[in-house]
Amino acid sequence: MTRYTFDCIEGHTAGMPVRLVISGQPDLVGETQSDRRVDFIARHDWIRTGLMCEPRGHEMMSGAMLVPSTRADCDTGVLYLETSGCIPMCGHATIGLVTFVIEQGIVTPATAGIVRLDTPAGVVEAHYEKQGDKVAGVRFSNVPSFVLAKGVELNHPDLGPIVFDIAYGGNFYPIIESQPNFRDCADYAPEELRRLAQVLVKLLPEVIDVVHPDNPQIRGAHHTMWCGAAQNGGEARAVVIATPKIIDRSPCGTGTSARVALRASRGDQKIGDVFVHESLIGSSFKGRVERHVTLNSGLEAVIPSVEGSAYITGLSTHYIDDSEPYAKGYLT
Repeated sequence: MTRYTFDCIEGHTAGMPVRLVISGQPDLVGETQSDRRVDFIARHDWIRTGLMCEPRGHEMMSGAMLVPSTRADCDTGVLYLETSGCIPMCGHATIGLVTFVIEQGIVTPATAGIVRLDTPAGVVEAHYEKQGDKVAGVRFSNVPSFVLAKGVELNHPDLGPIVFDIAYGGNFYPIIESQPNFRDCADYAPEELRRLAQVLVKLLPEVIDVVHPDNPQIRGAHHTMWCGAAQNGGEARAVVIATPKIIDRSPCGTGTSARVALRASRGDQKIGDVFVHESLIGSSFKGRVERHVTLNSGLEAVIPSVEGSAYITGLSTHYIDDSEPYAKGYLT
């Protein structure tokens, strides 16, 4: 019998859970954080499933794990863990983890007011604002975000023919906007959108191979964005589904980044413009275009930033005992 112990900080960003693992991390191998993500998935994914899935977590659980940085210019490394997998980047978890480590004094950044993160998707720089002992807000500059494909056509068994663009903001997103067979995400219950997303993600490889042009380790689209009209004074609303189970309560940080990249490609958003993106529950993020860049592959991209707030709700210690029947977790 072996018992593994993990200390965590619990909280949320814009209503979406963040469980930050601060002890019990495994030793990982690889020259880059992307390589170490691959190693984690191959040898230690039971930690993710054990902490994020039931009975210690739930189907909407999402979070991150602090790990050593592979770069001298970053304050800490991070892996992003949720029930959908160990993903390259997570925006709402970034806002949460920066808030948590600064309020709890776990990370002392090299530059006051800025935390530089070594993520599997690349370096993410997060600026934070303190008010007393609290972090009032975090604005992170994300990895280069871009439109991979426009006008992708798919015959959805439930919706019929639909057309969408695929954009990247740390994860890939088919972005389904208003069209004849899909008017608004408000027309569907969250569970209906989850079912539609599960079908779309399953069929997508039949119509397009989704691969990052600069990093072939980042491939496939497990997230989808279902768009609609704003309801609380913002510019737009979206419900993001991270298959198989997650219905994002926040506007989604990487999803907001992907949508900012799409808006910029259309000329709808310029440097300095603020895009207020609303979520399923009415919370919001502010998305901006910080600058335009070009990928190594030659594809045009933007560096977006996303701004939001997070809150600590508690501290926890979790045990994973390999003698128990559900040590590695489960999803129903």
